[in-house]
Amino acid sequence: MVPPSLRNLGMIMVRSIDTDEITFIGPSACGSMAILSDKDIVESMMTGYLGISDYHERGLTPNGYDLRIKEIMVRGDPDLKTEGTVTIPPRTMFYVSTIERVRMPIDICAQLWLRTTWIRKGIIGAFGKIDAGFEGTLTLGAYNATDDPIELPIGERFCQMVFETLNSGTLKDYSERSGHYQGQTGVTLEQIKKD
Repeated sequence: MVPPSLRNLGMIMVRSIDTDEITFIGPSACGSMAILSDKDIVESMMTGYLGISDYHERGLTPNGYDLRIKEIMVRGDPDLKTEGTVTIPPRTMFYVSTIERVRMPIDICAQLWLRTTWIRKGIIGAFGKIDAGFEGTLTLGAYNATDDPIELPIGERFCQMVFETLNSGTLKDYSERSGHYQGQTGVTLEQIKKD
């Protein structure tokens, strides 16, 4: 069920001069998109419209949600790190998997932004969008661009997820299009094989 605060995003009321009839034009007709507020996010989760597993109140921001680190894989190191503090060597690529599992409806996608805490320490993130219809944990690529090691604690907030409404629901969502990583859990570098 679509939460009340999302139902009216971008709606315009038009009254016909000839018939005095009132028509509501939705977001797809007026080209309006919006970013979900903290209120929208909470309402969407309460109704089951949007899913964030292992939700933590500290992660909620005014216009997004901070995702936390569950696992780290450092390029060149065969061991997956799942506890404690992980030291990222200088000039090294690494991958983070999120604690949270997300479930996106067919008319919402999300941007991912590295938290400025990590940017200020010299980490560069290589992120994309979370497609409408995606479900799973997220694998995020990042790089220590400094000449010094950087420490990353497991469980710490790593990036912000900013939800955007689409002008309309998709014809085919992520699972029906490519769906290469649908349902992923943990650091996932290879596409998931479909049956």
